Amino acid sequence: MGKGAITGYIDVAQIALYVFWGFFACLIYYLHRENKREGYPLENDRSGSIDVQGFPAVPEPKTYLLRDGRVVLAPDARRDAQLPLAAAPNAGYPGAPLEPTGNPMLDGVGPGAWAQRADVVDTTLEGLPRIVPLRDAPGFGLSRKDPDPIGLPVFGADGVIGGVVTDLWVDRAEAVFRYVELEVKGAPRRVLLPITFSKIDDQCVRVRSILGAQFAHVPATRQPGQITLLEEERVVAYYGGGTLYATPGRQEPLL
Repeated sequence: MGKGAITGYIDVAQIALYVFWGFFACLIYYLHRENKREGYPLENDRSGSIDVQGFPAVPEPKTYLLRDGRVVLAPDARRDAQLPLAAAPNAGYPGAPLEPTGNPMLDGVGPGAWAQRADVVDTTLEGLPRIVPLRDAPGFGLSRKDPDPIGLPVFGADGVIGGVVTDLWVDRAEAVFRYVELEVKGAPRRVLLPITFSKIDDQCVRVRSILGAQFAHVPATRQPGQITLLEEERVVAYYGGGTLYATPGRQEPLL
């Protein structure tokens, strides 16, 4: 055998397989560790002072420079502003279901929970506010094939009018409508309705998740004509919470 012919003494294919296994194990470890940059450490059911990290542990903080110039750390040590939750376990064992103790449609419980996103306006690549009313978005409009909801009444799940549509809000980056703007009946305020929670026809706009009177309590935006990432979370969470908490009967078993 010639000098340097190591393949005659070593199973190269088996070594390559072992190297691949080792690489794949390291990759799984790395990805699982990086996955803990958000949402960790977890809080223990028995005490809010106990942090649960699991294996592998939470990685060291990494600095991220965002497009708008902001700098964030992940993971960070902040606690969500929603804490403590307006909910309590309905039993004494760990992991017991939580039951709301306040207004579940506003307190971030269950289907009404929201993520603590940045309280800043999302922007397009040009630096303009991404989601705006049609009145502030020249060049955008309704298709002739779609019904125009402006001026139509908005009915809740109980058939009661909650308001009248005043405008549509368009996502200028995706060129899709995100929200219906409506003026609340009997109240001098305008609120947003996610387009995905509405059914629009030529006569009216119908919403199944909340009642007519509950439109008055939809979280409002801080600035007219603009909505921040956190405000989007809270608006959508309100309607999501209504799917379970709008009426007492929705929390009962189907059978």
